[in-house]
Amino acid sequence: MPKGYVILTEAIRDPAGLAAYERAAAPSMMESGAVPLVVDSDPQVLEGSWPGDRTIVMEFASVEAARAWYESEGYGRAKPLRQAAADSNAVIVAGFEMPPHE
Repeated sequence: MPKGYVILTEAIRDPAGLAAYERAAAPSMMESGAVPLVVDSDPQVLEGSWPGDRTIVMEFASVEAARAWYESEGYGRAKPLRQAAADSNAVIVAGFEMPPHE
């Protein structure tokens, strides 16, 4: 089963509010087994445009685990803090597993 990834981009309007979101979201992330892979405030855009000031990539055991975290009660309490502090985009994507090479 491929891993699941949550990718967020944030255009931060309220740094203190976003810090409060991070504190509120951390317990739900730990409980869900999320692994933060990227927190970057200066992505190198190679083509097109990229929204926001910061990009976050989190790894989960599966797409289902990522969705369960996003829809969880714990994250549900934190999410409005992020939405009030930043204009965000969020997606869940499935990882890719290379077929065995013969």
